[in-house]
Amino acid sequence: MRLAIPERAVHIRIMSDTADIQKSIGAKSGGRAPGPGRPREFDETKALQTALNVFWQKGFEAASLDDLTKAMGLSRSSFYGTFGSKQALFQRALLQYSQKALDNLQDVADTAENDPVGAMVEALADPQGGSRGCMLINCVTELAPHDQDVATIGRRHLESIEEIIARAIDPDNPDTARDQASAYASLAIGTLALRKAGVPAERIAKTLAQAKSVLSPD
Repeated sequence: MRLAIPERAVHIRIMSDTADIQKSIGAKSGGRAPGPGRPREFDETKALQTALNVFWQKGFEAASLDDLTKAMGLSRSSFYGTFGSKQALFQRALLQYSQKALDNLQDVADTAENDPVGAMVEALADPQGGSRGCMLINCVTELAPHDQDVATIGRRHLESIEEIIARAIDPDNPDTARDQASAYASLAIGTLALRKAGVPAERIAKTLAQAKSVLSPD
């Protein structure tokens, strides 16, 4: 049985949030828009994903401009003409990651037949995902205390996760399920620390099962 979850409700909201954050990014870089110098057949989505992988592997501070331009296949002039700065590139890559992750989570909610909440918790925790962790949570941990834009992206991402889960719990009145949804989201995200610490996938799966039984004893 499929739940009647409004399609892409969170997608619409996150796109609005993205526009707000993009304005902030532009303002902090002096309002400079991307200029000429973009290479032919430039795929910005692919370039942002490539940059994200560099940031994910090295962390924001350790990822150098040379690391980024080499991986993206851009000259420095093309890099600055397209993205403006390393900080702006990072935030745009993070926003793209957030949107894709939320779309994927909504797909899990839409296609899970019997237990959409459990399926989403499992997808978020991803016990088999290894020690790399979630890019967005990694960034919130590293940068949010010192970067208001990253903190905002992280906060809105987590709020959107809660919204998707709440709609799965009670499609007709998700606001009443928000606290329960927050508990499920916190459970899933908390297990990411176990993954990064190298806890075996089997142990994480058992922890998830035990915690879910506490949250939903029925």
